[in-house]
Amino acid sequence: MALISQIYVPYSRHDMNIQYKLQRYGTDKLTARSYNGMGLELKELKIQQHHGQLFHGGGKRKNSLYHKGKCNLLVVAASPPTEDVAVISEPLTKEDLVAYLASGCKPKEKWRIGTEHEKFGFQQTTLQPMKYEQISELLQGMAERFSWDKVMEGDFIIGLKQDKQSISLEPGGQFELSGAPLETLHQTCAEVNSHLYQVKAVAEEMGLGFLGIGFHPKWAVKDIPIMPKGRYDIMRNYMPKVGSLGLDMMFRTCTVQVNLDFSSEVDMVRKFRVGLALQPIATALFANSPFTEGKPNGFLSYRSHIWTDTDNNRCGMLPFVFDDTFGFESYVDYALDVPMYFVYRNKKYVDCSGMSFKDFMKGKLPSLPGEFPNLNDWENHLTTIFPEVRLKRYLEMRGADGGPWRRLCALPALWVGLLYDETSLQSALDITKDWTQEEMQMLRNKVLRQRKDF
Repeated sequence: MALISQIYVPYSRHDMNIQYKLQRYGTDKLTARSYNGMGLELKELKIQQHHGQLFHGGGKRKNSLYHKGKCNLLVVAASPPTEDVAVISEPLTKEDLVAYLASGCKPKEKWRIGTEHEKFGFQQTTLQPMKYEQISELLQGMAERFSWDKVMEGDFIIGLKQDKQSISLEPGGQFELSGAPLETLHQTCAEVNSHLYQVKAVAEEMGLGFLGIGFHPKWAVKDIPIMPKGRYDIMRNYMPKVGSLGLDMMFRTCTVQVNLDFSSEVDMVRKFRVGLALQPIATALFANSPFTEGKPNGFLSYRSHIWTDTDNNRCGMLPFVFDDTFGFESYVDYALDVPMYFVYRNKKYVDCSGMSFKDFMKGKLPSLPGEFPNLNDWENHLTTIFPEVRLKRYLEMRGADGGPWRRLCALPALWVGLLYDETSLQSALDITKDWTQEEMQMLRNKVLRQRKDF
């Protein structure tokens, strides 16, 4: 995933001790100005509160630093390596999970733009999907010619890394660039162009081409090769149990998304609400998936339709985001109720599909009895939730179909203009503030289909 934070030091809750002091401005707050008052100690993580108590019984907030609109925790690192395992010295608490999300807060001058986009590869002579062996050769060629570092799972190459960019493979071999956190839209577009140039330079010599579209227009799921990644085997077996279109989502869809920062919990809530309310507009503007297995499917965005019957426990419009009490803690409550897929241990994915992260926090996970999660497990779990807007330590706008390079540059421009400009953000809030949940869902449903009356 594209990471938004600028600090890139791997960490976990159990190998770093963060001591912080709070400054009082009527209520306990810690702003960006307070960062110099932070002390770091490389021991077990303990958050020591010097001026009052952050939480009290049952996870309820007392003088909560989150809902006052100020960021309260130092961003100690970007997303830790999600395949690294931290040694557990004490179990995670719900407050730790909330603090993890809140650590994404950063002052406006440090906001960045992270763009992700996927595309379908095919063999130019037959139009057949690329086989894994061809994808492996393509990745090897890009690594050698353009100095990328290889990402391996066992003996298989499954991606590339270079500086703050990464290339990864979706379940059906969809080729994804997760861009670096960049300061301007011009930089994001230059990054897109550079990536497409590199891919084309190696792929054309191999007789391979790429198509930017939201849903595979020609081949059925059975025709799509499966990538050798352990987490995808678990998802592939679980998906048919919870929805009829999950395998289509995995193997036949492509998207473009942008990841954006927030300065505080209040700022996160405002951007989350505008992002959800206007996500159907983005879906309509970037709709680009009208064909299935060589025929028109009756949709403008069949990719978006697929999410309506993938897994309702982890997809959709999230009505609770518009509740007056919504904040980091509310999202944690939601995420804790989403069934798990897996846990990564000893370089292998352990099947935990359908199990409860809450049980995991109690040491009662059936697949790993007596074992407790670390922050890497929490971060991995957050990546298995698929709403139209997703919260990590940044916000992901997820409603657009994949498309040609011009649209890959346009999607971040749309959302940066709406969410990073205060006047635009407030205007969007004013326009959408009286929209009901039923109206927003109706809008999402209507923009998907090919309708003459819409």
